[in-house]
Amino acid sequence: MTPLILVLAVVMIAGVGLVVFGMTRPAQTDAIGERLSQFTERTMTLDELELQQPFSQRVLAPLARAILAQLGKIGPKQSAERLRLNLQQAGNPGNITPTMFTGLRMALMMILLVTGAFVTFGQGMATPKALMYTAVLAVLGYLLPGMWLGRQIKQRKHNIVKALPDALDLLTISVEAGLAFDLALMRVADKWDNELSNEFKRVLTDTRLGRARRDALKEMAQRTGVEDVQTFTAAIIQAEQLGVSIGKILRIQSDQMRIRRRQRAEEAAHKAPIKMLIPMAFLIFPSLFVVILGPAVPRLMGSLGGL
Repeated sequence: MTPLILVLAVVMIAGVGLVVFGMTRPAQTDAIGERLSQFTERTMTLDELELQQPFSQRVLAPLARAILAQLGKIGPKQSAERLRLNLQQAGNPGNITPTMFTGLRMALMMILLVTGAFVTFGQGMATPKALMYTAVLAVLGYLLPGMWLGRQIKQRKHNIVKALPDALDLLTISVEAGLAFDLALMRVADKWDNELSNEFKRVLTDTRLGRARRDALKEMAQRTGVEDVQTFTAAIIQAEQLGVSIGKILRIQSDQMRIRRRQRAEEAAHKAPIKMLIPMAFLIFPSLFVVILGPAVPRLMGSLGGL
């Protein structure tokens, strides 16, 4: 047994020596690479490019995505297609998937659940009342992401509706000047940087990748969820199928969009007096009553006391 132990000891010592030698040995310099880098700009490796990113993007963001994806798997099973469409209509904020959005709901619900339980039971509140408040906070945590997503969809639709008439005017002028429809879309996409121009850029990208124009336009109408955009894309697809001049269709669409914008402005102007009733009735009128009738109250109280 002694020779075997001796052999094992020698092998272990040799292995440790090789490891130490490999760690302490200076790295061989690439002489040719160093000489070339003096005259040309050195190409950065993938590891160096990744290390240049902030710590939040390299570590925290992938970790958060993985956690949300796992929480989304244990969350309630919703209509993934409907949720995906809502995320598209919101502009895909943060490039989150439907599973990650469900995980976000579950995470916020758990955070508010634990926080509510810690606060309510820590204050010595009665158990039924504490459970009620904790449940309300948990439900609120589950509903808040959906409310935020609905707000994002509404804001994005408003921006698209606001930018569509001007974009159609420029599109009509470009087509009537002799540009093709794709080049006119490119002109509009290059001129502005908003939600509508980004959708035009995606349509152009899809067509360059080999997709049919009508399919790309249909998907744009579905992603935006705006009625005016759906009307515009349907008119363009129909004109392309029937061989009608796209310039005339664009001119008609531009006039209609301008009329609709004027009608929306008039509708908002008519709604303004009704919306002003609530602040006037509960904020302005009470203040006026206090200022006008306030000095008369002491005299009225004095006269009533004298009687």
